[in-house]
Amino acid sequence: MLIWTLAKKDLRLLLGDRRALVILLAMPVLFIVVLGIALGEQELRVSIVKLDEEEFEKSSGFPPDNWSERVVEDLRQTAGIRVEFLSLEQAQRLINTRKRAAVLVFGPGFSREVARCSFLEDGINPFDRNGINLAVLDAALLRDETQGTAGSIIEQVAQVTLLRVVLPWMIGRAFEKIGDKEFMDRLGKKVQVPTPLGKYRVEALLNADQKRQVGRDVQGALQELYPRYQLTAKTWEALTRSQPRSESGLGSSTYLGGTGLLRRGDIRYQNLVPSYTVMFAFFLVLTVGWLFVAERRQGTLKRLRAAPLSRSHILFGKMVPCYVLSVGQGLFLLLAGKLVFGMNWGSEPLWLVVVVLATSLAATGLALVVAGVARTEAQVAVYGTLLVLVLAGVSGCLMGDPELMPDQMKQLSRITPHAWALDGYSQLLLRPEPNLVLVAQACAILTAFGAGFVALAWWFLKLD
Repeated sequence: MLIWTLAKKDLRLLLGDRRALVILLAMPVLFIVVLGIALGEQELRVSIVKLDEEEFEKSSGFPPDNWSERVVEDLRQTAGIRVEFLSLEQAQRLINTRKRAAVLVFGPGFSREVARCSFLEDGINPFDRNGINLAVLDAALLRDETQGTAGSIIEQVAQVTLLRVVLPWMIGRAFEKIGDKEFMDRLGKKVQVPTPLGKYRVEALLNADQKRQVGRDVQGALQELYPRYQLTAKTWEALTRSQPRSESGLGSSTYLGGTGLLRRGDIRYQNLVPSYTVMFAFFLVLTVGWLFVAERRQGTLKRLRAAPLSRSHILFGKMVPCYVLSVGQGLFLLLAGKLVFGMNWGSEPLWLVVVVLATSLAATGLALVVAGVARTEAQVAVYGTLLVLVLAGVSGCLMGDPELMPDQMKQLSRITPHAWALDGYSQLLLRPEPNLVLVAQACAILTAFGAGFVALAWWFLKLD
């Protein structure tokens, strides 16, 4: 009851300052808005111009549609890639205004030229030092030379996708030819078999049916020699006998000039909202520090010491309202993330509450440590601001995405409670099936941080 009485008094003081409360809740949202607009997209967007409408000779009914659709389908099934369709005019304008680093263009003859790709003498060779020679296939990559790195990434993605599409087609066609009459006729003219009466060409020894059977036998022998590959296949998955992709890409869209200033629902908010929820939870250091300094200056702490109260009563009486305020801020930011930014709460939203509770405990404990050490408003400002910014920088909260940090910094971030809070959020918000064991571990470590900070605060707390 003594703790609750002290807590109610401080809670009324904290909630009574409406302007400070609004700033405490609105400032993180404002940071998320600014960074959400400034950072751009986090997925890789591949912009495509499809002019490939020309009819072409289809061999054995493959592919069922044109070849540009084969390439687009491969990109659609690649995790982390979004396909965007543009007109040629839009592509030129976006490249010229630096709004796209590169755009892949399939010309009118793309399907015809891909269908002609072959290892055989009547086909064309699409390969060069860089992989696929786009010009040979009536394709091109429009590039903004001022965005070299981004353009190179898109170029490599396009090259890998084209190789996955073109190479199986060429291998499959070449292997099928082994059993054809044309191939066996050539083989019969070239191969000589020694007999007791001399050397004779295979052509003279075998009839048409026997030649076809020899061709099938050769195909079967080669297939047995390379059992890990389906050599007559026309697609990458079938050629390599690989499992279908368990992940899918981010789909495709037609360019509409953007989806709003905030790009509401973008995946970036799955990182930004938790990062700044964690960072601003620890800004409580300043609020609690100033609360203690004010009470020291007014002599309230001395009066509390004269009352029948222990140091623990006073400490927990100050801690409860600050903890309630921190939890409220965390839940408010997650709600704002859902309503304002279209953030997805994942498949285990109740666990988000557990992470908020554990993070708030660590933040409140650290705030009490600073409040116990600092003696003036200036000390609170210096200690608190430096501590908050350094911890946010080390943990990756300032960057909005800890995965962008080098490995050494990721290891160093383990010393901060922020990193463990972000681990919990990343499991819940970025994975379709979160590992709840890791979430529980992160919450347990945050609770341990909180308990350790509270013990330090009790040790440092001076009531004079």
